[in-house]
Amino acid sequence: MSRARELYDWFDTRLDVEDAQTFLGKAFPAEDSFLLGEVALFCFLLLVLSGVFLGFFFEPSTSDVEYDGSVQKFQGEEMPEAFVSVLHITYDVPFGMFIRRLHHWAAHLFVASIGLHMLRVFFTGAYRNPREPNWIVGTGLAALAMGAAYTGYALPFDEFAATATSIGYNLTISVPLVGDFFGQVIFGGEFPSSATIPRLYFLHVLVIPAAIAVGLAVHMAILIRQKHTEAPRDDDLTMGEQTVDEDDDSVIVGLPAFPNQAAVSAVVFFLTAATLSALAGLLPVHNIAHYGPNDPASTPELIMPDWFLMWVYGFLKLLPTWASFSVGPVHVSGEFIGGIVLPGLVFGAVALWPFIDRTPEPTHFTVDPLRRPWQTGVGVAAVAFVMIASIAGMNNILADQVLGTTTGVVNPILQAALLLVPPLFGGLTYLLLRDGDGETPADEQGVAADGGPDDPPVETDGGDSDD
Repeated sequence: MSRARELYDWFDTRLDVEDAQTFLGKAFPAEDSFLLGEVALFCFLLLVLSGVFLGFFFEPSTSDVEYDGSVQKFQGEEMPEAFVSVLHITYDVPFGMFIRRLHHWAAHLFVASIGLHMLRVFFTGAYRNPREPNWIVGTGLAALAMGAAYTGYALPFDEFAATATSIGYNLTISVPLVGDFFGQVIFGGEFPSSATIPRLYFLHVLVIPAAIAVGLAVHMAILIRQKHTEAPRDDDLTMGEQTVDEDDDSVIVGLPAFPNQAAVSAVVFFLTAATLSALAGLLPVHNIAHYGPNDPASTPELIMPDWFLMWVYGFLKLLPTWASFSVGPVHVSGEFIGGIVLPGLVFGAVALWPFIDRTPEPTHFTVDPLRRPWQTGVGVAAVAFVMIASIAGMNNILADQVLGTTTGVVNPILQAALLLVPPLFGGLTYLLLRDGDGETPADEQGVAADGGPDDPPVETDGGDSDD
């Protein structure tokens, strides 16, 4: 026996290399829309790498230190160490401004790609039996991504970020009975305290990224076990001497994981990195030198969260003042309803959706959204709901700079729009699509099965149909 064979057998007995080879032959559907999840994965990788770089220079402390750096207007001033360290990263560390911008845009693209990925899955029905668990995991990842962005938003401890972060503190302590306890745990007491930045830093660089990493691992493990959904086939396919029926769900037609899909993934990674690098090189991010360090005695003129949390801010702005009430000794505030209850209901509805739109049998093929009238109508209504709530979060800009009026005039219109426009758009969508032919016959079919590493570049991935 050759030394090479001995080495192979040594690894095979310990790492089960044969199974690894089988995995390398798994088929991946060739549709471009399936790559949105990979964009999110690569954004997370770039976030971790850029975050490690930034972590070498950031100081999670609110203790005052004397500034001695490149920003002339702050020379000699006593300022929070967190703020000073971000100034140092931005203006004095080589490539610091670029890496900070890259981290910023990667966070935005991370959230955006997760959202677009979930929309693709929703409108094509790829969440259905047996993929409900992965939809729930994806919903949790979306929430964690927003949490990671929020905790990182506060770390520079400049006037704008600290004021915006205080909204989250007020929402936390608004939780009846346990709000003060949560405020102590997450923020270290009344915001801002000396423990606020260290607590948020710990959540931002360890707790939430670890949870995201675990969620991604679970998401990928379920995906590998259950296989990708596949777009409906137009007709029977002939692959060499093998013919695959258009409604045969026991095989997947696509690219093998290696080398074809690996090459596609490499291209997606470099395109993602190039896009983020271009954004980092050309577009500025939050200018902390303009706002200066946190000053509890002042408030910036315009405060609002990032776009992916704007809909929550819109709930807070549109909720009427009489929404607060008391039940015995328990006080339920409008902040709790608008900032905790309503967003919780939104995420809960998203997570439970596969159990509302249930299918009794496993489904393998995706569906044309135009052939799912009521499901597509619900999706359109949900998108309209979030968009209107997000516009409400910018009601002061809409009123003052766009319409030349006051928020008192705009808010009732936005409240009515939030209640009426989503069901109107959803109903119109349903009426326009209800005369379609319905779902494709493949909707009633089973999930895909597995194949080996020796399949051709465009392959059928065969196996047991009940895998």
